[in-house]
Amino acid sequence: MTDIDVRVLTDEAEYRAAHTVFRSALHHAPAPDDKWEVAKGSYEPGRTIGAYAGDELVGGTQSFPSALAVPGGAVVPMAAVSRVGVRADWTRRGVLTAMQRAQLKALREGGDVAATLRPSEGAIYERFGYGVATRYREVRIRKREAAPRVPIVGRVRLVPVDEALPLAKELFERLSPGRPGTIARWPGWWDVRVAHSEDKDRLRFAVCSGEDGDDGYIAYKVERGSWDRGVEKPTVLEVMDFWAGNARAWADLWGFTLRVDLVGEVFAFGRPLDEPLEWLMTDRRAVFVEDVADETWLRLVDVEKALSARTYGAAEPVVIGVRDRFLPENEGAYRITSSGASRTDDAPDFELDVEVLGAAYLGDVSFSALAMTGRFAGGSPEAVRRADKLFAVDEAPWSGTFF
Repeated sequence: MTDIDVRVLTDEAEYRAAHTVFRSALHHAPAPDDKWEVAKGSYEPGRTIGAYAGDELVGGTQSFPSALAVPGGAVVPMAAVSRVGVRADWTRRGVLTAMQRAQLKALREGGDVAATLRPSEGAIYERFGYGVATRYREVRIRKREAAPRVPIVGRVRLVPVDEALPLAKELFERLSPGRPGTIARWPGWWDVRVAHSEDKDRLRFAVCSGEDGDDGYIAYKVERGSWDRGVEKPTVLEVMDFWAGNARAWADLWGFTLRVDLVGEVFAFGRPLDEPLEWLMTDRRAVFVEDVADETWLRLVDVEKALSARTYGAAEPVVIGVRDRFLPENEGAYRITSSGASRTDDAPDFELDVEVLGAAYLGDVSFSALAMTGRFAGGSPEAVRRADKLFAVDEAPWSGTFF
């Protein structure tokens, strides 16, 4: 095949060309000038990589600067990888592999401990070391039957979008990164997804306050239904973004949502697996789980720093061997104890690829489940059980931010 030149893109013309390649890969037309004016602000210097065949840009990928909360409360530097695309006439010719290799190397050299992404397809990124580390659920609530059990205790008020944006940002930054899996949002996230969103005119913000001030918010929109005979469909309130700083604010915001008039159903995308929503309702059968899907695809860029950053449960030590064909610096054995993790020359109890470690890192899936499904082999059942106990967490990891 033709040699591929992978390099960092440096100016607006190159960014726009990469943006066009990405949109084309998703079968969208190039962004018109007004949309590009919004998008271009999210391209930060040094974080976009392009693949050239001669003078033609045939692929691109970028990352946003972020941070990731890990079990125990630490927050590590993290790259949010996005806008990955290869031109249709250049797929399956090594372009994506070349870009991934260059990007991962650059992220490690730049100090990122991890990278995460939200792929459009589920069978692409494991080969580059990404594992599914958090999941979410989509829920639909039949409002008439739901009847929340508790009254609204605090004050929930509607706030215009332009006024709500700084409030929401401040509240979000107070709450995330917080629980394991949550991440920091970069300025371009708010610009693209809120301030200049196609749904901006339809977005509504409700902000919740308690004795100590604002402590939660919800962003939603309403999809109007139809009452025509034969094609009846309910009006649906869609929850777009929901953050609460305490149990009272959480219950108040859900209570407000379920009391909005002229709405038949409430639909919420991307909610935590362990959110006790059913228990808030008089009739728990009013809550339907429509889907459970992968959310965070996690790539440990610096395994030693990542393992050292999180805390561990009470169990006897285990030594885990790690394989990483894209970042060989990560390869080796790591001793995990209840008091921490470090490299070791000891023989591993079992070995696995870096994407398998990434899947287990935040505690969403156990090593026992991964071993049972053939994701790694060689460990004794007793060693795998020790690893389960060490990596166990008290709450399901969750991000809550799509990008």
